[in-house]
Amino acid sequence: MSEELQMIVDDTEDGMKKAIGHLEVELTKIRAGKASPAMLDGINVDYYGSPTPIAQVANISVLDVRTISIQPWEKNMLQPIEKSIMQANIGITPQSDGNQIRLFMPPLTEERRKELFKKASGEGEHSKVAIRNIRRDAIEQVKKLEKDGLSEDAAKDGEKSIQEITDKYIVLVDKHLAAKEKEMMSV
Repeated sequence: MSEELQMIVDDTEDGMKKAIGHLEVELTKIRAGKASPAMLDGINVDYYGSPTPIAQVANISVLDVRTISIQPWEKNMLQPIEKSIMQANIGITPQSDGNQIRLFMPPLTEERRKELFKKASGEGEHSKVAIRNIRRDAIEQVKKLEKDGLSEDAAKDGEKSIQEITDKYIVLVDKHLAAKEKEMMSV
């Protein structure tokens, strides 16, 4: 395989790895009834006028399967943190005792589980579309190389490699979704 062709194949695989990484991040944000500090990722609190992630103004810990504790480093941050969690609309009402905030995960109803799995499936579909777009772009690059003098056999081998990588990552998306569904239904 030529050096240029190998570079296209490697870039394709790197792009697909990034798509899987993005899927993993998005799936951790979908709560499956278990308490996870990752649920608070992306929620910013007003810290002296600048939006700051909660993890940078408080200690976040999981007390048990259904409880998250948020202990601000400064007591005056309790209200802003509570307000930010309410505005983020993550489906949990924060409860403060004056020293810390606790988030209690409500048990999931069957309807809510299906809704969450639908959301997870949507994220999986976005990842599959991203992977297919990466494949399409890579195959276009191979065809361009073929026009510029790459042999037809080498181009076919390159396209075959790209398709094999694509199939591998599509299966990986399906495995992630199956694991998330199992996690949602077991809680």
